[in-house]
Amino acid sequence: MKKAFFVASTGQHVGKTTICLGLVSGLKKLFKKVSYLKPIGQEHVEVKKNLRVDKDVVLFRERFDLKDAYASMSPVLFPRGFTRNYLDGKINEKDLAATIQKGFDAISKDNDCIVIEGTGHVGVGDIVNLNNAQVAASLDLNLILIASGGLGSSFDALALNKLMCDHYGVKVAGVILNRVLKDKKEMVSTYMEKALSRWNIPILGCIPFDSFLSNPSMQDFESLFNTTLLTGKKHHLRHFQRTRLIATSLETYHNLIEPFQLIITPTIREDIILATLSRHWDMKVQDPTLDLNAGMILTGDNPPSKTILAELKKADIPMFYAPFHSYEVMEKITSFTAKIRKEDEIKVTEAINLVESHIDFKHLCQVTELL
Repeated sequence: MKKAFFVASTGQHVGKTTICLGLVSGLKKLFKKVSYLKPIGQEHVEVKKNLRVDKDVVLFRERFDLKDAYASMSPVLFPRGFTRNYLDGKINEKDLAATIQKGFDAISKDNDCIVIEGTGHVGVGDIVNLNNAQVAASLDLNLILIASGGLGSSFDALALNKLMCDHYGVKVAGVILNRVLKDKKEMVSTYMEKALSRWNIPILGCIPFDSFLSNPSMQDFESLFNTTLLTGKKHHLRHFQRTRLIATSLETYHNLIEPFQLIITPTIREDIILATLSRHWDMKVQDPTLDLNAGMILTGDNPPSKTILAELKKADIPMFYAPFHSYEVMEKITSFTAKIRKEDEIKVTEAINLVESHIDFKHLCQVTELL
């Protein structure tokens, strides 16, 4: 029996952290003490003076009230310049591996089960001789691969990642498909199972696509543009059903105003901004409990006027100014992938419930040798 298993994905933005949230939650119903470990972190935050840890460790520790030391849960970080320092001989890979082992040993003493989340695809970290397969091998763990919910391209990605696992002697115990379109779920599951049978690897879960989990909040956009809200500051976590670039006439825009919409428009289009405000107050007159739940990103060479700022503050509509052309802003947003934040409790809960309800935990425990 093993106390842990390793989770890696076939690529970036596949939903590995989302899956791990559901895994930890589900396993807590089967084991008395469950914990989480991220051996190598890239995006890190300061939790105490002179102590920085991977941001996902903070999410899991706070969400599940985990008691293990931060240093054990996030033993190694790759800050800016880390790779160059390694190649210059300033960092010893054996010391890094020993630090990871020390963290794993510490957490193993006090827990019955540990979910260990890798960083990106299986090969990430290879430049410092610490890719995910190497880490899993050093800890003698089975590995679960997370893949996007397609068929051909998803299997190709699985094949590439499995090759590296095979090279280091790591057993791929199972596959979890994520973001599978609901109308294709049965087909994808059936045929992927047939394809994986050549390796004798089971599908442990088939998670349906949930648009809300891919839906950025206003805080995500603040991070993307490295700015902060100028108005509606309590609505950092507001999500939107539609993002719309407005470059049309005012008459046309009147027919496009709808709730839960993020509007991108130049600061000089005060007619658009005022029309949005007017609709907001019209709804409040009809029923004070109603809200347009709008958001705005104002663009262009100059920030919004004091008058517009005052009106948006009065309406409490979240807005920030981005000193770019509207099309540049839209292009950045289109290529942006939102990550789950610990502050976004609604999204975290949605992720946990969705994943947990679509995982075969009994089978997972058997193939990972937890039982």
